[in-house]
Amino acid sequence: MTNSEVTSLMYEVFIMAVQLGGPILVISMLIGVLISIIQAATQIHEQTITFVPKLLVIGLILVFTGGSMLQTLQDFTLRIFQLM
Repeated sequence: MTNSEVTSLMYEVFIMAVQLGGPILVISMLIGVLISIIQAATQIHEQTITFVPKLLVIGLILVFTGGSMLQTLQDFTLRIFQLM
C-alpha cells in the first residue's frame, strides 16, 4: 500500500466513525441538555435522572439502527481485506 492509499483509508475510517457514532452522541447530548434544564428548573439534582433516559434512548437507537451499522462495518471490513 502506498501512503496515499493509507491516507485515503484512514479518511474513510474517520468519516465512518463519525457517521456511526455521531447520531448516538448528538442525541444523547440533547437528552442530557434537556434533562439538565428540567433539573435546573425543578432543583432536583439526582445523577440517575440523567443516566437512565440516556441509556434508554441509546438502546432504542441501537435497536433500530444497529443492523445497518453492523452492515456498514462488515462491508468496510470486506473492502479492506480485498485490498490486501
